[in-house]
Amino acid sequence: MFEGTPLLLLPTIGFLTGLVVGLTGVGGGSLMTPMLIGVVGVPPAIAVGTDLLFAAITKSFGGVSHWRAGHVVKPIFWRLVGSSLLGATAFFAWLHFASPDVAQLNKTIRVSLGIAVFATAVALIVRPWLMKWRLSFSSKHTTDAAKSHAYATLFLGFIIGALVAVSSIGAGAIGVTALMLLFPLLPLRNVVGTDVAYAVPLTFLAGAAHAGFGNLDVNLLAALLVGSIPGILIGAKLCVRVPEIATRGLLIVMLTLAGWKLTH
Repeated sequence: MFEGTPLLLLPTIGFLTGLVVGLTGVGGGSLMTPMLIGVVGVPPAIAVGTDLLFAAITKSFGGVSHWRAGHVVKPIFWRLVGSSLLGATAFFAWLHFASPDVAQLNKTIRVSLGIAVFATAVALIVRPWLMKWRLSFSSKHTTDAAKSHAYATLFLGFIIGALVAVSSIGAGAIGVTALMLLFPLLPLRNVVGTDVAYAVPLTFLAGAAHAGFGNLDVNLLAALLVGSIPGILIGAKLCVRVPEIATRGLLIVMLTLAGWKLTH
């Protein structure tokens, strides 16, 4: 645990993050990592590595649930898994062979994280219009588009894999929005289920790789999980009562502020 950190601060951060994830379905890495860096003072590399394993553990429950319910489109899933792991591997290979300066690496991660947070906020802003476009498009077309855009899916997975490895962000709102654009004929449950499922092996292996580089604090991870589990459960129950526009608006504001803080 980081010296001087109040005992209940980390479980509180975990609870708030879990609450937002339960309400909106996104926001885990987008909120967790900036708060660890800006509020707790965790070094960016350790914040990213710890958050990746945090995401792997929490998303595994959702991934299994979606898989059993048949919400995961397996051809898209396997393309994303393979290409995203390749993207993450490319980042870690560079990290191993280049041996960059730690201070410069932390600065790079911080800026990359800020950009990813801004991109997540934009993805949330355009989501309502994207949903309307999907409904309009689906009403005019009946063919299955899940088999198309193979190369675009591979490219998307590679980019998100590298982005997740460097910042812990990318497989949430950004990934869902990109999949909605690529596959407008897929029901939203399949888009979300596929996105959650492929994020599990990606975040686990990326987190394990960060741990291998020493970018993991086990006590920090445990304290965050203590708060996040009840937060997610409560958020999931409240999501049917709180208007989506309110939760999405709050998340956009929080992400914008976090992105501004990280890039300045």
